[in-house]
Amino acid sequence: MPEKAVPEEPLYLQIAKVLKQEIMKGDFPVGAQLPTEGELCQRFSVSRYTVRGALGQLRDDGLISSRRGAGTVVIPPPSIGSRNFGAMSIEDLLHFASGSYIVIEWMKMVTVDKALAERTGFDVGEEWLSVRALGFNVGSEIPLGLADYFIHRDFAGVSRLLESHKAPIFPLIEDLFGVRMVEVRQEISAILVPAELASPLLVEVGSPALEVRHTYKLANGQIAQLTINTHPSERYRHAVTMRRVKN
Repeated sequence: MPEKAVPEEPLYLQIAKVLKQEIMKGDFPVGAQLPTEGELCQRFSVSRYTVRGALGQLRDDGLISSRRGAGTVVIPPPSIGSRNFGAMSIEDLLHFASGSYIVIEWMKMVTVDKALAERTGFDVGEEWLSVRALGFNVGSEIPLGLADYFIHRDFAGVSRLLESHKAPIFPLIEDLFGVRMVEVRQEISAILVPAELASPLLVEVGSPALEVRHTYKLANGQIAQLTINTHPSERYRHAVTMRRVKN
């Protein structure tokens, strides 16, 4: 019995996919204008009706916004491209990570030089396991941010568990070595994305970003792990709720 032919995807969806891929690659970064309907008609050799269908699909996906007189502008997708963070405890950090995962780019042992010492606060000559990973929300191909993990050489053996690991690393250190993180210091700074991070984050060099540092300490004060997260500004929000305490 001959197989049934698979119906071809509608043309407007094909065009929407092409434009979506270009948005995700950074060809049209957040805030940039898409070409006009006329330009898109000419590019894809289709009718204005088909182009409007493609743009409508991108609007439904939360990737663009159109306003009369302002054209069509790329916007951050709030449901899949940003995170609200209001963690106040180590357990909250684990809860915050649910629904997201990491993809490890590389890992290697490094000896701290002057440049790395300035970035991390480590002493020159120390050895640390360096791991770089991209973070994603489940269902999204747009990275939430890029994480540089620095794990003390005493716990570098955790590397053998990281190849297929997609969750926070510090619980692995606790389980594998029988230690416990008793303090996590968080620091948030506004930065401009450096050249080496722009491409993996799908943003332009010099784009605004938030750098979030987590320093994990053991009971004896030793730093077991330092994580430096870089989040494009439109993909991260930090929220803290404060309550008045009566005397």
